[in-house]
Amino acid sequence: MWYRNSLKISIIFLYLIIVAGAVVRMTGSGMGCPDWPKCFGYYIPPQEEADLEWEANRFYKEGQVIIRNKELRVASADFETTSSYNAQNWERYTKHDYSSFNKWHTWIEYINRLVTVLAGIPMLLMVVFAFWYWKGRPWLIFASFLVLPLMGFQAWLGKLVVDSNLTPVKITIHMIAALVIAGLLLFLWFKLREREVTLSRKRNTNHTVFSERDHSLIYDPTFKYLMLIAVMLTLVQVAMGTQVRQYVDERVSKVGYEVKSLWLDPPTLGFYVHRSFSILVTLLNVYVYWRNRKLNLGHTALLNWVLILIGLEVITGVAMYYLDFPFTSQPLHLVIAALLFGVQFYLVLQSFRPSSDRKGVSAL
Repeated sequence: MWYRNSLKISIIFLYLIIVAGAVVRMTGSGMGCPDWPKCFGYYIPPQEEADLEWEANRFYKEGQVIIRNKELRVASADFETTSSYNAQNWERYTKHDYSSFNKWHTWIEYINRLVTVLAGIPMLLMVVFAFWYWKGRPWLIFASFLVLPLMGFQAWLGKLVVDSNLTPVKITIHMIAALVIAGLLLFLWFKLREREVTLSRKRNTNHTVFSERDHSLIYDPTFKYLMLIAVMLTLVQVAMGTQVRQYVDERVSKVGYEVKSLWLDPPTLGFYVHRSFSILVTLLNVYVYWRNRKLNLGHTALLNWVLILIGLEVITGVAMYYLDFPFTSQPLHLVIAALLFGVQFYLVLQSFRPSSDRKGVSAL
């Protein structure tokens, strides 16, 4: 029970991280904290721009940041200022040249980082409980433990994103890494459910938290490979969408936040490819849905969610382009894509699931 609860909370927090990251992108708050892991050299970010101005007769700790002549300056050691500014006490921040302060951007980015830190608590507990829950299955203990270094790698990628002033390629890798962690957590959840169903069968009881479809699936190799392709196409779509989003960010910085009609004007080739690629994604998933219904493979409930999420993806994508980016359409588009990946990946796990009551189905 403890392992189950900690794993469930870890999955929820992982998706909260994705939601928080999407809000950061929507609001353009990625550089709200220009340093990492602190924010302007503080564990709790400053409230006003005045807090980042040099002050006479003030004590500064090593690493604290001020904005001086539109540049970030970092305290090289603990010291107290005199009546005049002494440049020898300050080092120029050289990782990037971003030196603006926006209270809302700072706190949005800070909350994003805070959610990531809090997510580490249930994940750490999950690893501890795994030693008891998966006793006798060291590879599943290792899989549980692997979440921690992956989260550390994800945090390091976040640092690289900030240090590079939001380089598109690093943002894309950062997002894909989050989906990889989601996939690992969903794999552990799948194995947990599989174990609980097996124990329920051994006890010969009907008191189980899972529906019968979890152990009445029919094996179809074509369905398995189609779902693998569908997951890969979703990852490609997410990567291309991240690049389109970066172009939008660049346009916003040029034309301003208020002129939304110009954010995708002119559209890039990447945008057209991303839009056209969605047709292939939709057609493939519709065929998978049809095949499941035709052969009664038992995946209908999850595939219903796949089609619903794809429909929502199309709606939010159309709204951004033709309705000039309605409020929340951008984060919703990204979060829905992450949810779609999760559902599809779980379907892949189900399609590979070994079970004595499966029957082979000939390809159509």
